[in-house]
Amino acid sequence: MLPWLATDRIAFPPIEQAVDEPEGLLAAGGDLRPERLLTAYHQGIFPWYSDDQPILWWSPNPRFLVAPGAVKIRRSLRKTLRNAGFEVTFNQAFDRVIQHCSDREETWINPDMLQAYQRLHRLGWARSVETWRSGQLVGGLYGIVMGRFYFGESMFSTESDASKVAFVTLARQLEHWGYQWIDCQVATAHLASLGAQPIPRAEFAAQLGRYAGPTPILSQPPAPWPVHPAVGW
Repeated sequence: MLPWLATDRIAFPPIEQAVDEPEGLLAAGGDLRPERLLTAYHQGIFPWYSDDQPILWWSPNPRFLVAPGAVKIRRSLRKTLRNAGFEVTFNQAFDRVIQHCSDREETWINPDMLQAYQRLHRLGWARSVETWRSGQLVGGLYGIVMGRFYFGESMFSTESDASKVAFVTLARQLEHWGYQWIDCQVATAHLASLGAQPIPRAEFAAQLGRYAGPTPILSQPPAPWPVHPAVGW
């Protein structure tokens, strides 16, 4: 029977108890308060559910990850980075980025999820990357920062390669800062083309223990990021 989470305390079953299939359904119920979300990410768990479902919590096996320095940048994308006139910023339009992500046809970001991550952003834990052209927001992504992990959540693009520009710029900056992993959660062809690879859940848990830092304290988020990347192309 699927464990049901109480709302009066924050606790998850061990991730080894997730349903034995790649998606790794672990538990249902609970809420999306910031403390629970941070606890979930620190333990390798994330929420993903539809409007007609209770909150569902997952820990996939395998997990899809990429080391920032291992991101693949194809020749055509390098040309785009140098010549297409995109500008990349950090954390300057989080609400607009997540709204664009939630407007995608295949999105799982319902209004409750959107508000939950907006709260984490205001508290300093959720961070966005924006791609601009001529002052217009044309792509971006958002995720959670914890230790030397960036837990990617979703990305969008209204121009060709705009989300890739955001992703590879983030990766180069994270490598510069000493981050170890970008968590991509589950496999997609798009992320595989950028270098993400599956690793067993047990190995992912070991990497969390090594690089995700101590148990997060809500009022002590990671240091702020600069507006502009400190690395270039």
